[in-house]
Parts: sequence; C-alpha cells; structure tokens
Amino acid sequence: MAVPDLLNTPFELVTGLGFSAFVLLLLALPIGFWAVSSSKSSPVVRLLVAAANLLLTAQLVLRWWQSGHFPISNLYESLCFLAWACTLTQLLVERSWSSPIVMAAATPMGLGCIAFASFALPDQLQEAAPLVPALRSSWLVMHVSVIMVSYAALLVGSLLSLAVLLTDRGDALELRSSSIGSGGYRKAQVASSGDVLQLHSIELTTSEQADNLSYRTITVGFLLLTVGIISGAVWANEAWGSWWSWDPKETWALICWLVYAAYLHTRLSRGWQGRRPALVAVAGLVVIAVCYIGVNLLGIGLHSYGWFLS
Repeated sequence: MAVPDLLNTPFELVTGLGFSAFVLLLLALPIGFWAVSSSKSSPVVRLLVAAANLLLTAQLVLRWWQSGHFPISNLYESLCFLAWACTLTQLLVERSWSSPIVMAAATPMGLGCIAFASFALPDQLQEAAPLVPALRSSWLVMHVSVIMVSYAALLVGSLLSLAVLLTDRGDALELRSSSIGSGGYRKAQVASSGDVLQLHSIELTTSEQADNLSYRTITVGFLLLTVGIISGAVWANEAWGSWWSWDPKETWALICWLVYAAYLHTRLSRGWQGRRPALVAVAGLVVIAVCYIGVNLLGIGLHSYGWFLS
C-alpha cells in the first residue's frame, strides 16, 4: 500500500498537519507528566504545545481556503478547532502560572480532540462539504466559534479543578478567588510596639494556585458560553423563526450553563471552602462531553453531525 503524498491534495495536507500536531502533543504529554514528578516546569513542553498550536492554525487556514467557508461546519473541523482553542488556552494559562501542573492537566484535552478527529472519525466526516442552507449565515462564525472557545476554556478550567482534587490532598484548601471565601492574598497584623499596620504576603500552595486559575478560566468560559447561547438563539430565530426549540443540543447546552452557573454560585454567593466547588467543575466535564460529542454522534436534533444512528 503506497503512502499518500501529503502535498498531492489539500485534503491530505490538512490531515497531515493535524497528524503532525497530534505527534507533537503526544511527545509533550509524557514530558509534562515527568515535569510534574520533578516539580519543575519544562520549556520543552511549552515549545511542543506552541508548535502544535501553530500547525493547527495552519490546518484551519488551509481548510478554510479549501472549503471556501469558515472551518467549523462538521465534526472533524470543530474537533480541530477545539484542539486549537484548548492548546491556545493552555498556553495563556501557563503564562499566568508557569507550573508543570498546567501542562500535565491541559495537554490531554488537546491531544484527545485531535486524536479523535484524526483516527476515530470515518473518512466521510473528515472531508470538506458545502454548507447546508441553514449554515450559510454570518452567524456561523459568531455563534459556533464563541461556543467552541467557551468549551475550551471550560474544559481547561475543569481539568485544573481535577488537578486541585489530586494535588496536596492531605492539606486543607482555602479558596482565595471568590467574593466571600475566607482569607486573602495578604494578611494584616498590628505591630506589638505600636499602632503600625503591617501587611504580610501569603504564598499560595500548589492546589490553591491551581484552584485560582481554574476559577478565573471557568469564569471566562462561562461568559463566552452565555454569549454563544444568546447568539445561537438569535440565529435560530432568524433561520427557523423560533428563539428556542428544546433541541437536544440546546437542552444540553442549557444544562452545561446551569452546571457552571452552580459552580460560580458556590464560589460567589455561598463561599464554599475546600474542594467541593472543584467537584462541581469536574462534573461539568461530563456534561460538556455529552453536549458536544454524545448528542452529535447519536445523529439526533438539528445540531447533529450524525454517525452511529444516522
């Protein structure tokens, strides 16, 4: 069996770029976990993830040129876009906190997305196809891209919450990134010799730093998800004359929104301490998986790409 020439057709070049990104992320994964065991951040992992993100960027641009429309119209394209968004989110979060925990927690998501797109999907779902009439709208870029970026932020934030549950399990966790949580980044103390107020900085533990970044990332993802749902309702009204039709995808998107709203509520209003809010965020991983993959592959609803039952 002859090996296909990746430069022969645009489709083979697109899949070749995706495979190259998969190889780089596959190399980054064990190095990232090794860095966690040594407690030292590895610039090699950062370089590999950045290179994979550049390859995914080139893949999406080439697919856009090949298909003539924004590359997010089928499951293959959306998985590649999600992998690109996950790796970009990972790099941005890692800039805020240069820790091997971030790379070890977030790299598997980008790797899983591009692996599923490249190896699990049948060929007919990987090939570019003309847009159906309902998708020929300027809302495609606005709605779908915002939803996918929100998924990436929520997934990376939830994986950091999972890291919170797995690190420093014997130590108490004090939430420092909510409006009600006890404590703070600095503590005030009055000197015994007088009425002089002294501020002492507090060094965050690994789990507390991961929780702080998880909270901030999920907050951004939740805001983007809200914008995506609203834009989807406007698009649905324009295309089908109904703001909300309780389509399975819409229903699960609402469930996803409610789960992460509950997470933020526990942080902002109730001031939960310890690792209980992280459990809610981890539950969001399951909800996103059902909303994004489960509904699509069962071939039901207006948002389905179809596979198993189609």
